[in-house]
Amino acid sequence: MRMLLIGPPGAGKGTQAERVAKAYQIQTISTGDIFRANVAQETPLGLQVKEYLDRGAYVPDELTNAMVLDRLAQDDVSSGFLLDGFPRTLPQVHTLDACLAELGNELDVVVQMVIEPDEVVRRLLKRAADQGRSDDTEDVIRRRLGIYQEQTHPLVAVYAERGILVSVDAAGPMEDVTQRIFDALDGAVIGADGSEPAA
Repeated sequence: MRMLLIGPPGAGKGTQAERVAKAYQIQTISTGDIFRANVAQETPLGLQVKEYLDRGAYVPDELTNAMVLDRLAQDDVSSGFLLDGFPRTLPQVHTLDACLAELGNELDVVVQMVIEPDEVVRRLLKRAADQGRSDDTEDVIRRRLGIYQEQTHPLVAVYAERGILVSVDAAGPMEDVTQRIFDALDGAVIGADGSEPAA
């Protein structure tokens, strides 16, 4: 099982990625986790990443591609993975395609998490209050949403054209969203290879 979760900041991708990866017994590959680890360790890359995150900007492709592609080549993802946060631009789609082709793989399914911008702002402002996140002011959140719409949303059409896109309503309680994802994957994935999530 090789899948991608796509959706705007605040859609709940990280939470759902953990749940789905556990159910399907596959590894999560999250650019956010990779970035945060480098920021916490204050590596040279982490310091660069922090500058972009604090401005509400996306990290440039060249800082992201090598880390993710190296991760995809590791043994523990040979039987499957869930990508969260990559690809986020059309050039990264082509980079991912080439990497997976070299490994003899391709994506099985792409789950689009759909949510209204105002709900994203509400969620992320609450998270900012709870966690004291320096990158979550309303202006920064709306700027990130604009960047998502411009750079990442076009990927939806690419994967829809390939016939591997399913869309899920990301509003409401986490448990409800998780169930919607499983329901969507049942049709998309079982139809493709007969696999089912683990109990």
